[in-house]
Amino acid sequence: MKIGLVLHADHRERFAEAARTLTGVEFTWAIYEHEDEIHDRVTGLLAEKRDGLLLGLVPYTKARDLIPPDLPVAVTRSAALDLALAWAKALRNGWPATPVSIDTFDRETVDEVARALGLDPAAIATLPFDPDQTIDDVVAFHRTHLERGDSPYVISVRTSVAAALSGRTAVLHALATPGTIRADLHELALRAQHRRADAQRFAAGIFATDSADDDRALVGLQHLLVNTPEFADAWIDPRGRHELLVFAPAALFEAATHQWVTLPVLAEARTGLGVRVVAGFGIGGTARQSVTLAERAATRAGQDAQPGAYLFTDSGMTIGPMGASGVPLTYTYREHGGLEALAGRVGLSPATLSRLAAVERTLGGRPLSPSDLARTLGITDPSGRRLIRKLDDARLIVREGSTQVTRKGRPTRLYRLAITPALESVTTEPPARS
Repeated sequence: MKIGLVLHADHRERFAEAARTLTGVEFTWAIYEHEDEIHDRVTGLLAEKRDGLLLGLVPYTKARDLIPPDLPVAVTRSAALDLALAWAKALRNGWPATPVSIDTFDRETVDEVARALGLDPAAIATLPFDPDQTIDDVVAFHRTHLERGDSPYVISVRTSVAAALSGRTAVLHALATPGTIRADLHELALRAQHRRADAQRFAAGIFATDSADDDRALVGLQHLLVNTPEFADAWIDPRGRHELLVFAPAALFEAATHQWVTLPVLAEARTGLGVRVVAGFGIGGTARQSVTLAERAATRAGQDAQPGAYLFTDSGMTIGPMGASGVPLTYTYREHGGLEALAGRVGLSPATLSRLAAVERTLGGRPLSPSDLARTLGITDPSGRRLIRKLDDARLIVREGSTQVTRKGRPTRLYRLAITPALESVTTEPPARS
């Protein structure tokens, strides 16, 4: 498998770090120093056949006319966490959090992080990304606020901004972290593989314990997985005294591992059960091959000192180690009675609604299409569309317009999940009178 990466020269180290957990893939690097070089670099990169392309928001904007419509593409964007880390660096330097000017991030993300940090959004100047923006436009925006004395420093995603403002003010880069890039890269590699062999829709997982009390540990681990919403639709069965065999759509495992980056359920097993658990996942052309690959991946995970997981595919690609750290994506619906009540009203199972609430939290307000939802939940596209209609009827989604995925074809409708506000209204309702 061949994947191309388009990035600024200053970002090579963080992209290389993100790519270290992915083997069996040939990477081709298109490195640029200035944004006006991007078009030529991508032209050269695509002169040979590629299975996927990973690039940032600016390179994508500059070169999207070159990208074949059927080529899997991942666009890495700086996330709310990356902005929060930039602010943390400013505070560590002894600088005031505000006033400040920020480019590229949308206003909603800036306001979200500002509220979390207890900052006044009115003291933050924001210039959202616009495909038609030039570096001169971005620099002029920052200079305007610098001259007013509104912002003693700048938070920027654009590498060229630092060079343009050199000597005038400090510039903090809110660049995508290796973890953000890694998740995008893993997701792209799996999409590219699915494109090459669409039959590889299901995956196998092996969860293994090393507890002396095998029966108790295995029963506890099985109970933990059954009550984890991401695994609600998985087939889980004991396999010997040390292992559980799990069959599920690959998309289910992708969600449970944060796009093959971390597996929080391993940490939950350590904390809740007091046992060390490792996991292996396999994606192959047949169920037997998937299990064999998962066995090998679990054996590899067992060789590491810390609990973790690996993914092996029949194309020779390996992802890992996936650590046990990371915040779980979900909460168990049994701890939230309001979710059960809401599920009853909507006509969905509590586990399904809990998984949808987890997806909503992961998206952070970003819209998705019915196909996106289907892939995340591991269901078919028609099932995803039916689920969207049911959520729409129950007012648990908000329509967010549409997007043109490729230059050809009809626009795709986008929706924003709105389960959390509905859940909060259920839990705050006064009890019914008897």
